Amino acid sequence: MIETIETPSPNFDDRTLPVSMLVLHYTGMPDAHSAIQWLANPDSKVSAHYVVTEDGRIVRMVDEGKRAWHAGRSHWRGVDDINSASIGIEIVNPGHEWGYRPFPDAQIEAVIPLVNDIVKRHHITRGNVVGHSDIAPARKTDPGELFPWHRLARLRLALPRPTKNLVDPHWSDGGFLLALQRFGYDIADQQAAIQAFQRRFRPELIDGVVDGECRALLLALLLPRPRGDD
Repeated sequence: MIETIETPSPNFDDRTLPVSMLVLHYTGMPDAHSAIQWLANPDSKVSAHYVVTEDGRIVRMVDEGKRAWHAGRSHWRGVDDINSASIGIEIVNPGHEWGYRPFPDAQIEAVIPLVNDIVKRHHITRGNVVGHSDIAPARKTDPGELFPWHRLARLRLALPRPTKNLVDPHWSDGGFLLALQRFGYDIADQQAAIQAFQRRFRPELIDGVVDGECRALLLALLLPRPRGDD
């Protein structure tokens, strides 16, 4: 049983789709208190199902049966109403605007069992555990390049960064973008989509340039069982 602190938000409505995704965010505000207050403020028109503080407390703000307002204008794998199809977790971090920093161990050690509980109950696949930047690449950069996706991947709670049998398929840039769209991304803003992919799967170099490593990573991710060191 996951222990939660109940801080209800009025910002929700009814789902129109079954839950098939989990979206991870960072709060992008100076501290946990201001983030939770904002998510509970009816004037904000935003919310999330859960908030995880830096010291590992889990705050529940919207019942999972309801549609929280965390994704905004977004798209993933053919779905445009991500709010209806997802659970949203806000992870307290000041973000790129307020002094982005690594996520503390206590926080990630709380995120992992929460993610595990949600994906098991809702039968969410690894490919549908995504970051806000994955579903809204033109607008968002969270949870960002410092988020330890590998720790979730090691437990099969998210896709790994592929490391096995990488082969550059030598796609043109247009071919890469079509493959990126097939994988799930909205490619309307091509540069943003490439950077979002890099932020997630090659975070040490987010330059928006399609190179052999990016092509090889994406090809491996499109295979049935992508393999990584995790």
